Amino acid sequence: MLSGNLISTGFAISCPHGGRVTPASGTASGVRIDGLPVPAATDTFTVTGCRHTVDRVPYPCVTVRWTPDHGDDCVRIDGSPVLLDSTSALCFSAALVPQGPPVVTPLSRRGVCAR
Repeated sequence: MLSGNLISTGFAISCPHGGRVTPASGTASGVRIDGLPVPAATDTFTVTGCRHTVDRVPYPCVTVRWTPDHGDDCVRIDGSPVLLDSTSALCFSAALVPQGPPVVTPLSRRGVCAR
């Protein structure tokens, strides 16, 4: 049984190098918790401000891909799994090279989602 806190825009998400992760065009669903939009796994997330370098050459994270558990008991929004702070994810460079998991930090009161 997996559990975690439901991610909303009340969370700060960053790449492992400190870049800011945000939904690319807001969230596709109209679902809100405490007035804050709730993203789903199918939303596109971009990274800005990543300072990662390889041999002094900038190699920033640019996207995040979430890989939620797709079990039958998974909570969904319009058929797409919701994101929990325990959901697996990786940040990727523009060349689609994995660069580590994002860091998810609550900014305010959290809703709890357990399954």
